Amino acid sequence: MIGATATGSYAHPSARGRRVLVGVIDTGIDGKHPDIAPNFNRELSRNFVTDRPKDANGKTFDGPCEAKDCKDPVDVDDDGHGTHVASTIGSPLNGIGVAGVAPEVSLVNIRAGTDSGYFFLKPTLDALTYAADIGVAVVNMSFYVDPWTFNCPNNPKDTPAERLEQRGIIEGMRRAVAYAHAHGVTLITAIGNSGTDLGHPAKDTASPDYPLGAEHERKVDNTCINVPAELEHVISVSAVGPTERKASYSDYGVEQTDIAAPGGDLFAKDGRLTGVGREILAAAPARALRQKGLVDARGVPQDPSVVRECPHGGTCAYYQYLEGTSMASPHVAGVAAIIVGRFGTPGKNGLTMDPAEVERILYETAVPRPCPEPRAYKYAKNDVQTCEGGRDHNGFFGHGIVSAARAATFTR
Repeated sequence: MIGATATGSYAHPSARGRRVLVGVIDTGIDGKHPDIAPNFNRELSRNFVTDRPKDANGKTFDGPCEAKDCKDPVDVDDDGHGTHVASTIGSPLNGIGVAGVAPEVSLVNIRAGTDSGYFFLKPTLDALTYAADIGVAVVNMSFYVDPWTFNCPNNPKDTPAERLEQRGIIEGMRRAVAYAHAHGVTLITAIGNSGTDLGHPAKDTASPDYPLGAEHERKVDNTCINVPAELEHVISVSAVGPTERKASYSDYGVEQTDIAAPGGDLFAKDGRLTGVGREILAAAPARALRQKGLVDARGVPQDPSVVRECPHGGTCAYYQYLEGTSMASPHVAGVAAIIVGRFGTPGKNGLTMDPAEVERILYETAVPRPCPEPRAYKYAKNDVQTCEGGRDHNGFFGHGIVSAARAATFTR
């Protein structure tokens, strides 16, 4: 869909992301996976997370610690989310598995997510600051900062302490994002998976999500923001499926959506693709799949979403079909790396480029897609989502669907 193919962007050696550092701020990266290892930058990778076996109330959270002091090595991903993201960005052209959008980038694990997939403020701030300081050119952030889906500085239904916490998340992340942007980091994020118009939110039923079970319904409005998706300098990505319609789960909003990318859509009516084939296939850690019961003790997949490939004489590698704006965002991060690889200049540890210029080229090379007709698109009986804006920028697709092929041949 985005032209990341042998006859598209891969046909141009300068458009493969060579000498570009891409930071994956996520749950970790399986640096030993055969389809990631060639591009994994172990030296620069860091883990800013200490796993939490239990939450503040003693409920099982991350579970037992596998490493000393509950600090996993930099090449471990016990969840799988970060590995999937990293694979979409930069799995190499090595004849096995899948190929990433920018198959020659240097993948840096800058871990801020727990084993259970939570992203708290302190490790996220540390990750963004570190990315800026080591010369990372692009970061992918397929998460929101826990424990609040929407951060409301003055919601009367929240306690004074809860309001202070949300203000702290907003201000802390604003400063960290601004610091990273000023140091040459192009910031890409998933917009979210609740099918909500972020310009007109009405309620939040998922916050606070820590400690476990603390969630309660509260009214929200447009003064409440999703972080980092609604922060300045951050490029927010909505998800489309194989038919190029916006996926029903993808958040949207004319002020919030910057660009769209393939994220998968299990329910897209496309006769060429069926079942999990409508989702995004990328690398998965064997250990995480076993822990989830998706692979048995013999290494045999137990779920159609999991694919095993065992090259002759090589180590078996696993891949998984997933969908979400988390899967859309790394497609854009990969194209951003292509742009830096083509037009960047030497910097600290790799090529560097003004994030504003990267953003401009991303939007200029995207393929515009107008709102559907009627604009009030009916996904299901009780799920009608309204697209606002014009062909060149709207709430479903932003500036359009990202294009690796057009970025690979763009002339400034």
